[in-house]
Amino acid sequence: MRFLTRLPAAVPALLGALLLSPAAAFAAEATVNKGDVAWMMTATVLVIAMTIPGLALFYGGLVRAKNMLSVLMQVFVVFSLITVLWAIYGYSLAFTGTGQFFGSFEKIFLKGVGVDSLADTFSEGIKIPEYVFIAFQATFAAITCALIVGAFAERIRFSAVLLFSVIWFTFSYLPVAHMVWYGEGLLFKDGALDFAGGTVVHINAGVAGLVGAYLVGKRLGYGKEAMPPHSLTLTMVGASLLWVGWFGFNAGSALEANSTAALAVINTLLATGAATLSWIAGEAMSKGKASMLGAASGAVAGLVAVTPAAGTVGPMGAILLGLIAGLVCLWGVNGLKRLLGADDALDVFGVHGVGGIVGALLTGVFTAPWLGGTGAEDFSIAGQVVIQAKGVIITILWSGVVSLVAYKLVDMMLGLRVTDEEEREGLDIVSHGESAYSR
Repeated sequence: MRFLTRLPAAVPALLGALLLSPAAAFAAEATVNKGDVAWMMTATVLVIAMTIPGLALFYGGLVRAKNMLSVLMQVFVVFSLITVLWAIYGYSLAFTGTGQFFGSFEKIFLKGVGVDSLADTFSEGIKIPEYVFIAFQATFAAITCALIVGAFAERIRFSAVLLFSVIWFTFSYLPVAHMVWYGEGLLFKDGALDFAGGTVVHINAGVAGLVGAYLVGKRLGYGKEAMPPHSLTLTMVGASLLWVGWFGFNAGSALEANSTAALAVINTLLATGAATLSWIAGEAMSKGKASMLGAASGAVAGLVAVTPAAGTVGPMGAILLGLIAGLVCLWGVNGLKRLLGADDALDVFGVHGVGGIVGALLTGVFTAPWLGGTGAEDFSIAGQVVIQAKGVIITILWSGVVSLVAYKLVDMMLGLRVTDEEEREGLDIVSHGESAYSR
């Protein structure tokens, strides 16, 4: 914990651990910087843009035309649902209490939070409005749940998506966020580094997606019929919006408009560019051509991998991390996917799960000061990688078990999958009574 004590701005959103009580919020030494507040509100909006429209269009372009609206609806409504649940009980369970795994109901319905309530940043005496912090964290919870829908796209019931999201959010996202980002959490106390969500967001969602791909089952004709993306143009637009929005995701996790946020910005830029290049290079060598889908997928792989490392590694470390992540995630959506045998339709595990694992582990390497990172002089790569690996394993097991139970419950209560006839017709008409395009 010496590293965490010395460099608080390099830790993920220590976030809830440092939240002030309403009474303490009025302490005379507390200072609210309007620049920090403006930046955090901007970062919050950028993360919203990552999801709607960014993630929605990225996913929507990858499915067949008859399922375009279904994916847009799933992302849009899941995002809406989770933001409401976050305010009702999610924030309280993630960022209050003394438990190692769950918070408390201390701030259920945002009890005790008002316009004068303040939350700590990583600088002593510098605060931001607690409402801003709550809104920023709500967008993280919402995009995490929305990421999962890509794994079982084109064959799941809309009602099943919503019920699963409620269960998984409550019993997987909230405890993992509490463990990693809250001062009393198990992994936080261990010294795990996750600046903006490698474990909490990407591994957590990737594992849930993989379990869902197995339990919902393969699409009709999978492996026998061609199922090409219906609009790579929209996928490119979505990937671009993801990249832009990700600056809010990563740099916003600094909670201030300062040098740590600046480091996260340049790392997000460089790692993403490097991963794009390594993905298309690997694709060109293995398939003879570099594809636009490969470039977009490589960019997302880089964004995912740099997420846990954005505030603690140096720019050259970010480039190396991106180069590695691009190649490993290329294997994740090809070789590993064949080995696993699951129809992870939009490669949620191959990109987010694998990329999150790569990023989480390499954070323990490239944070070292002699590799350009912000670690203390006595930083131990071996020791930190062990801590990072523990966080990865716990997240995989936790999300895997919760996801398995959640899918089984939803299947018993509502049924997970549409009928074969409905799947052939397309979920746009079957689930929503409308089409993305005129026929």
